[in-house]
Amino acid sequence: MYKAYCRTFQGVMKATSSFLPWREPELLEGENSLRKLANLIKKQGIESVLIVTDQGIVSVGLMDEFLEDLKNEKISFVIYDKTVPNPTIENIEEALQMYSKHNCQGIIAFGGGSPMDCAKGVGARVAKPNKSLPQMKGVLKILKKLPPLFAVPTTAGTGSEATLAAVVSNSETHEKYAIMDPSLIPHFAVLDPLLTVKLPPPITAATGIDALTHAVEAYIGRSNTKNTTQYSIEAIQLIFKNLEEVYLNGTNLTARSNMQKAAYLAGMAFTRAYVGYVHAIAHTLGGFYSVPHGLANAIILPYVLEYYGESVHLPLAELAEIVGIADPADSTKQNAEKFIEEIKHLNDRLNIPKKVSGIVDRDIPLMVERAFAEANPLYPVPRILFREDLFQLYQLIKE
Repeated sequence: MYKAYCRTFQGVMKATSSFLPWREPELLEGENSLRKLANLIKKQGIESVLIVTDQGIVSVGLMDEFLEDLKNEKISFVIYDKTVPNPTIENIEEALQMYSKHNCQGIIAFGGGSPMDCAKGVGARVAKPNKSLPQMKGVLKILKKLPPLFAVPTTAGTGSEATLAAVVSNSETHEKYAIMDPSLIPHFAVLDPLLTVKLPPPITAATGIDALTHAVEAYIGRSNTKNTTQYSIEAIQLIFKNLEEVYLNGTNLTARSNMQKAAYLAGMAFTRAYVGYVHAIAHTLGGFYSVPHGLANAIILPYVLEYYGESVHLPLAELAEIVGIADPADSTKQNAEKFIEEIKHLNDRLNIPKKVSGIVDRDIPLMVERAFAEANPLYPVPRILFREDLFQLYQLIKE
């Protein structure tokens, strides 16, 4: 009965989604494309912007040339650089105060997924000033135009520059939840590979598998469109061809560009087709233990794919063929297992841990409840899992 409820809910959401105001960000792509952004902002008639970033970005000077470009275009700016991994309600409210105090007209998200989530949260609060962030939790709670939002990703993973989601953490309750609304899709995005060249190998690896998780969860889900299926396929092909190269040779700009494109395409895929239990579990690990989201996804992905069993054999066998590891003489099940093994081998080569350390047994029941509530009935997963299934998965992933 519960499965029928979930599938009905997902069917309604899929039908409804075709009527939503989807848009794609306007892209600036290629080496030094960031240098075009200030002029583009000026052409929008914007004179003052809030830049949301983190202290790591500021300390390495990644924004310095861009800030000079803003000055040259006579665009005033204020920088919020206190964003933490898994950005909190406090982060967003602090940044919102800066936005209001300085009469900003636009928001620039500069960094990885955390600054982008934080910037989207600010935009949501500007659009809905009388609604708190917890009140926006879930789907379609904004439905109002945000200020112009410019996304400048410095990792190739989250795809947040293309998505309708902002993930927020409540530091008091350790809850981590998504706000999902088409109005959160950035208006402009900059894919400049020079911004990712100095990414440390561990972050390159974790964010790359994050993008792979987005593409795989979207592909195996039940709410795909023709476009999201194609986005997933292209992203998965690009990741298998380029991730190990950028991990070993971070200065390869062609491979860096390909990974940025893969992350963007994976973002385009899952913003319409959704994700699954990998993300639901990963969000609890971020909320409770501040496990970086990409790393959590990378560790969890093979376990969840195996747990799905027969329900994913056909799509995973298709993906095995797409990345060139399928054997026509093997069964669908065997080729699906080959794809999962290939992910495990890739994780090994990228030095991704096999387990999540630090999980406390007494936290698991609450994490199960939160993962269950996030995924069901919304995520159109290949197989509906119950609380006991999620409990088993936590046991499998914990060290």
